[in-house]
Amino acid sequence: MGPLACAALAAAPPAAARIEMGASPGEASATVGCMFPMTGRGGLYGRDSVAAIELALAEIAARPGARPRLRVLVEDTKSKPSYGVSIAQDFIEKDRAQFLCGVVSSAVALAVTEVSRRSRVIFVGTDHASSRLTEEALHRYYFRVTNDTRQSMDAGARYLRALQERSRWKRLAFIGPDYDYGHRQWSDLRAALDRLGVRYESVSVLWPKLYEPDYSQYIAALLDAKPDIVVNGHWGGDLVAFIRQARTFKLFEHTQFANFDAGGNYEVMAELGAEMPAGLILSARHHNNWPDTARNRAFVELFRLRAGRFPSYAAQGAYTGILAIADAIVRAGGTGDREKLVAALERLRLKLPEDPDGFESYMDPKTHQMQQVIAIGEVVADERFPPAKTMLGRFKAYPPEVPVQGRQADFQRSKGGRHERQ
Repeated sequence: MGPLACAALAAAPPAAARIEMGASPGEASATVGCMFPMTGRGGLYGRDSVAAIELALAEIAARPGARPRLRVLVEDTKSKPSYGVSIAQDFIEKDRAQFLCGVVSSAVALAVTEVSRRSRVIFVGTDHASSRLTEEALHRYYFRVTNDTRQSMDAGARYLRALQERSRWKRLAFIGPDYDYGHRQWSDLRAALDRLGVRYESVSVLWPKLYEPDYSQYIAALLDAKPDIVVNGHWGGDLVAFIRQARTFKLFEHTQFANFDAGGNYEVMAELGAEMPAGLILSARHHNNWPDTARNRAFVELFRLRAGRFPSYAAQGAYTGILAIADAIVRAGGTGDREKLVAALERLRLKLPEDPDGFESYMDPKTHQMQQVIAIGEVVADERFPPAKTMLGRFKAYPPEVPVQGRQADFQRSKGGRHERQ
């Protein structure tokens, strides 16, 4: 089962105002302050992140040779930027944290990254996805270890281009949450479609508020617009609520539905069960059933044994963030030189559960954005991951477009083109 097999199989701790893991303050090589929602609609992401961090810490502790002893602190952001800022400042000022980590909401991340910028404390983003973080808001001390909206929408645009060659779709609608994450998806998708020369008509753009309880007026507007394709930008509980309500209005009988960033998260499949409509086009930052490699199977099974459930994609993001920090500390020879840590993260390469054979995730030193293969699939019947009754299948994989030398470039040439033509 590889390096993950060493992980202890204890139950994850319950949600709390503050969780402490790993080394004690006196023994720690570094303190990492992590911020996740632990309550509300996004609470599962935080609880999955905590369980995955424990897996990462156990893996690091079992390694031979040099290995840092990390003290990891977790607090609940409640998905509010003001909470995130306060927590981050306390981590730095009171706990002397050398790293900030985590964050699910892009709005929270945009606030926390300013704390990181001012304090020059490295912030490793593990789940939020607005491309603004690695574009306009990018600074030297921010790194993201999961794909962002630009990458997801680039892959989605390539998928839509191929779909248009088969179905001749023309009319496109978009609906997403009315904050930076949703707006960046729409702008990134349009930019990618334009770059690829995809011709389409935008027939409706809708912006429900985050955590909207009633989508009926928006679904009615979509039905009135008669799009061939609806691209949705919701995530988590909001997407579950939207799909349930859209089924009632029979939206999926009238249009093709796609969500290229978070729609294929296992959380959605598990919550909807038999209610999940077949044929939706979805993706996520990690899939429990893709790639079908020993590494991914081990991660999924060990998480299940620890947490008592299969992981949402947030789990692999948090797991990756802790591995990235440990790798940087080893390569920098400790935490004494911040610039060496930055340089180490800029050269980061990790073989992750989500990486298909022949590929390993790598950091783009210019944007501080991890480069990964994005897999888009269709909802199909699959009961191997209960309580879900469906999973994604008929995957098409899209390698990153940022140039890379050597073996990974060979992977992009040999694998990427073939998958896109499927």
